[in-house]
Amino acid sequence: MNGVIRQFLKDPPSIETKRLLFRPMRPDDAEDMFEYSRRETVTRYLLWSPHPDVSYTRDYLSCVGEMQIKGRYFDWAAVLKSEKKMIGTAGYAMLDAQNRAGEIGYVLSDDYWHMGLGTEMAKELLSFGFCALGFNRIQARYMIGNDYSRRIMDKCGMTFEGVMREALYVKDRYRDIGICSILARDYFAHNERREYGTKRFFHLFS
Repeated sequence: MNGVIRQFLKDPPSIETKRLLFRPMRPDDAEDMFEYSRRETVTRYLLWSPHPDVSYTRDYLSCVGEMQIKGRYFDWAAVLKSEKKMIGTAGYAMLDAQNRAGEIGYVLSDDYWHMGLGTEMAKELLSFGFCALGFNRIQARYMIGNDYSRRIMDKCGMTFEGVMREALYVKDRYRDIGICSILARDYFAHNERREYGTKRFFHLFS
């Protein structure tokens, strides 16, 4: 992996949207994360199952921190600024330096569905990916049936590319996976280039 990308993963910046703060996850996020990660409604279309107890969540956060240092994982905690509460995660499931590409992912507590927050999370990931990291292509995947996630992708201007049939074996059965994407030229045709107040990680692939 590109050394600058590894440094980004070790020391990511905190960024803000109108209602959200994206910051690195911390051990003291365990209670907030467990509150939503224990629910089947939230995890139904995710790769992981509901957390059984808060101790499991603490161990999970510890594991996440270790993987992030190794450059194998990156998600921000998504904090609702008005409540100072972690309500989900948002980040990059894949960073591909050679092809200037990435894949976004997001999880949101069902207490905050249908408020536009999922779209706000995804749009910020696209903005940061194109404007700060210099991606040419960003994609997102979803399990067929997860119409909520697919609507978010549509609202972000992503193009549906198709369905990978039985691409993943998750929770004891094969799952069809839909994929959407957006290219930098299409993104900037409808969005302004933003500055993030730091030059540390701009255009990691240049």
